[in-house]
Amino acid sequence: MGELAIEFCGEWFRPSPDAPFDIGREGELAIDDNLYLHRRFLRVTCDGDIWWLTNTGSNIAATVSDARGGVQSWLPPGRRLPIVLPHTAIVFTAGPTTYEMTVSLTDAPYHEVYPEDDPGSGDTTIGAVQFTVSQRQLIVALAEPMLRREGTGLSEIPSSADAARRLGWTTTRFNRKLDNVCDKLDRIGVKGLRGGPGGAATNRRARLVEHAVTSRLVTPQDLPLLDQKDDA
Repeated sequence: MGELAIEFCGEWFRPSPDAPFDIGREGELAIDDNLYLHRRFLRVTCDGDIWWLTNTGSNIAATVSDARGGVQSWLPPGRRLPIVLPHTAIVFTAGPTTYEMTVSLTDAPYHEVYPEDDPGSGDTTIGAVQFTVSQRQLIVALAEPMLRREGTGLSEIPSSADAARRLGWTTTRFNRKLDNVCDKLDRIGVKGLRGGPGGAATNRRARLVEHAVTSRLVTPQDLPLLDQKDDA
C-alpha cells in the first residue's frame, strides 16, 4: 500500500492509514468557514490496503479525475471511489466558491497511459461533442477564474449575468447557450448538468466548470477566446 498525500493551497497533508481523514469546514483538512460547505464533506480512509475517497456530505458532489483529465468520475453524496492513480485531482463547489486539491499516491496500483499528442487535431471537438465558437466562449467565461489561478486552491465562479457581461452578451442569450452546452454534454453522459426529467440542475454552472477544467475541455490557452468575435 502506497503513501498518500493531499496538496491544497500549497500545503501538504498526509493521512494515516489507521484513522479517517476528514475534509470540510472542520476536520484534519479544514478548508475555510464557507457556510455552504459541509463541516465534514470528504473522508479519506484505508480499507483492505486500498485508499478510498467517500462523500460524507448531503448536498454537494465532487469531480474526481486523473492528472490530465482522461478519466473522470462524479462523486455524489453517500458514494465512495478508490484512489488508485499516482496523481488525482479533486474539484468541488460550495456556494459561489470552487475548490481544487490534488492527491499523490506512491506505488499506485494503476498508471495513466496516454497516446501521443496529435498536433494536427482540432480543438473544437471533445470526444463526440462539437462546440461552436460562442459555446466555447461561454465555457471559458465561466471557467476564467479557475483557468487563471496558478496551482490548487479556491476561486469564484461568475454568475450568469457577470459572465454575460464579460462576453458582451445579454443574460438571455447567455442562458440559452448555457442550455445548449449542458444538453450536449448531458447527452454523452456527463452527470450533474440536468436536474430532474427536463429540468436544469441549479448548480449546473459549477458542474460545467468542474467538468470542463478537469477534462481539459478548456485550458488557459483558450482564454484569448474571450476577446474574439463569436459566431452568433
